[in-house]
Amino acid sequence: MKPLTKAEEQIMQALWKLDKAFLREIVEAMPNPKPHQNTVATLLKILIEKEMVAVEVLGRQHRYSTRVTKEDYSGKRIKHLTKNYFEGSFTNVVSYLVKENNISVEELETLLKQIKKQQNQQK
Repeated sequence: MKPLTKAEEQIMQALWKLDKAFLREIVEAMPNPKPHQNTVATLLKILIEKEMVAVEVLGRQHRYSTRVTKEDYSGKRIKHLTKNYFEGSFTNVVSYLVKENNISVEELETLLKQIKKQQNQQK
């Protein structure tokens, strides 16, 4: 899966929220300042080529939907970030977050509970 540009990600964020949408609806769902419809249409074509977006032709209109879930994309991006910037270690990622005060003790305890719960379910 190819990484997305910032503009492509903004479109995907809008589409993930909308599920299926026409061009005008996608533009309306994007943050201000809203890009021009032609810009969004061009980026949607690129996202279709990248196999991130599907298009359904309904008469003269096109309805777009995502082909990749937000969870799948974000998971692959996190793995890529971890591999390239944290020597492939999720422990290094969490250590960095703790060092930068981006994660609290309560959040760490919640993560630990989730890990233990998942491991118990796998047994």
